[in-house]
Amino acid sequence: MRLTREKLVAGAAVALLALTGCGGSDDGGTKAGTADRVPATATGSLEDLAAEVKCRPDIQTDADEIRQGVCKVDAGKFILATFATDRGQREWLNGAKDYGGSYLVGAKWVAVGDQKMVTSLRGRLGGTLEEGTSHGAHAGHEHSG
Repeated sequence: MRLTREKLVAGAAVALLALTGCGGSDDGGTKAGTADRVPATATGSLEDLAAEVKCRPDIQTDADEIRQGVCKVDAGKFILATFATDRGQREWLNGAKDYGGSYLVGAKWVAVGDQKMVTSLRGRLGGTLEEGTSHGAHAGHEHSG
């Protein structure tokens, strides 16, 4: 099955919107101490990464270029995606960020959810935090009218 980048990004966007809503989450940021203990960035397959956070992924996309699944943990749901190439990961991420949300980015993998979720995952998976484009009042609780 051949999937185009546009279809992959569109699928990720639909899943992201279902998890976080259009504007992402405005939950007040991170808790003290959580971001201070970041382990080395995890590597491995989608299943390896999911095992690190104690979830069994519901696989949504299983292609050569990308594998993507939804994980449910006590704290909520998130999307976990692995990529065949760094370039494919960056292209997917650049397209998906237009839909908002928070992203935890590792070596050929991305976890997507609200800010609280990805910050929590970072404590187990390492990686770097990136934010998507906000479509609402994400900074400073301001609403445009």
